[in-house]
Amino acid sequence: MQRRRFLSTTLASSIAATLGAPAVHAQGSMTPLKFTLDFRVTSQTSPFFLAQAKGYYKQEGLDVTIDVGAGSVASITRVASGAYDIGLGDISSLAEFHAQNPDTPVQAIYQYYNRAPFVIIGRKDRGITTDFQSLKGKKVAAAAVESTRRSWPMVARALKTQPELFDWVTTDFSARDNVVVRGDVDAATYFHDSAVSLFARLPAKDLSVLEYNKAGLNLYGNAILAGKLLQEKPEVAKAFLRASNRALRETLANPEAAFAAIKAREAILNMDVERERWAITRQYLQTTESQTVGLGGVQGAVLAHQIEEVNTVFSLARKPAPERVFNPAFMPALADRKVVA
Repeated sequence: MQRRRFLSTTLASSIAATLGAPAVHAQGSMTPLKFTLDFRVTSQTSPFFLAQAKGYYKQEGLDVTIDVGAGSVASITRVASGAYDIGLGDISSLAEFHAQNPDTPVQAIYQYYNRAPFVIIGRKDRGITTDFQSLKGKKVAAAAVESTRRSWPMVARALKTQPELFDWVTTDFSARDNVVVRGDVDAATYFHDSAVSLFARLPAKDLSVLEYNKAGLNLYGNAILAGKLLQEKPEVAKAFLRASNRALRETLANPEAAFAAIKAREAILNMDVERERWAITRQYLQTTESQTVGLGGVQGAVLAHQIEEVNTVFSLARKPAPERVFNPAFMPALADRKVVA
């Protein structure tokens, strides 16, 4: 782990020099910060690596370590346990976590995915179309605990159908493409932008993409989360968001530097695939709503409805207040979060 961190820091510093990063705080004054992704290193989260590579975190006095994640639900427990200061995790799952742990300090502080990129992708030769009813009686692969699978009952409710419309087949993330390609299952859950690995193995014309976002239910996706840091070092949380927001805006305008940053971290990445992935990701980060609320923001009514759905579907013992789940106090000003055309 130490060697990996040294190598990633060295590579990031090299890119920063190439990109012309300005002078930053002396290393001795840096505040260490551990950040967990929701999953592995891909273009989906490339803005964070751009912020690291161009020295934006260092300019804010932060020595940020970015680690891969184990799923967008697991990030919540990582932050709640104190193992990580900040994470990227699913906001619906955070609402459920609040219901079970009402005293938790963990809150969403920046809505990274303005809309959740949740989809089920099925094989047309198994009779699956873009109509969710075509999944009836089919086998759908998903990891045991992942946000797309857990959100399905809310979609079923919006569609006025039964959650048991199809049969779940529990599959590890890494095996999902294989079981679809082999035909062991008829379909699988994905983050839409994570499905590029499947698209590379099966022609798009042979697949149907069923988007949760088109089922009449608006869901916010993964957000930046923080726990006790918000009470103990609120300025550090604000600094992290300033640097990350700056990098996100730049990546949306021109992603090539961000692509270079993730390539430096993970040399094995196929950048043609990552460009295809980012083309999908940006549709969920930068939406029509983003024009109003800015990057990272939410509409109170939309979030409240989402929490109401979580409360109803999962029969929570208590319904958390939206302001407990999402705290906008740490975000940069709206003018600094406006979408770059």
